Amino acid sequence: MSRNDHFSTVAATYAASRPDYPDALFDTLAGHVEATARVWEPGCGSGQATRGLASRFAHVHATDPSSRQLAQHWAASAPTPRVSLAVEPGERTGLANGSVRLVAVAQALHWFDLDAFFAECERVLVPGGVLAAWGYADFASPAGMETAVAAFRQDIDTDWPLGRSLVDGHYAAFRWPFEPLPAPTLWLEADWTLARLLGYLSSYSAVVRHRERTGNDAVAQHRASLTAAWGDPQGSRCLRWPLFLHLRRKA
Repeated sequence: MSRNDHFSTVAATYAASRPDYPDALFDTLAGHVEATARVWEPGCGSGQATRGLASRFAHVHATDPSSRQLAQHWAASAPTPRVSLAVEPGERTGLANGSVRLVAVAQALHWFDLDAFFAECERVLVPGGVLAAWGYADFASPAGMETAVAAFRQDIDTDWPLGRSLVDGHYAAFRWPFEPLPAPTLWLEADWTLARLLGYLSSYSAVVRHRERTGNDAVAQHRASLTAAWGDPQGSRCLRWPLFLHLRRKA
């Protein structure tokens, strides 16, 4: 594991509990890049974004530095000619020069060495190719859960790695290459059970680090209060995350 690998130890939980991205996101990308395009998706994790990319574009080369994450990728158990998987860091890929029309990074850019990654984008993108990077900050607490969620967040607040602050800032401080393209404001929404929410919280990098630092499972410690605030444990509730998107086109 690299110093930025916070998810290999929770790869199965990550794959089972992370939210899927809205169709509107991939429709936006398809509005800037033709359907015949080849895509590089670095930091693909277990493939939450790969499926949407593969449904819009001819081929997705999905890479991640964690072999454990890739083992959980849906294309590992259901191979398709539209997706290739490779254990590669975000800063380097085996793709040829000028071989892709879209580089798409979902909730992962804050873990990369940006200078090295942007140089690799310059290398692999064709002229006119697009770099797309997006992410989501913390979910909005459902009504009646504000106190319980705030107490959980307070416990793990000091355990977030540096990348978390970059997400909270919507990547606004990055020195981006290429010229910007207009990007819509989007929301990520999901109807989840309580079990799905608890699984999602368990996949937080801060929860992993908190357990390593203290020996305590923050989700288990707050399970009772979160459950009481949720209501019917068998019922579902709507979770919403603000989704930000950066689009840049190579000259």
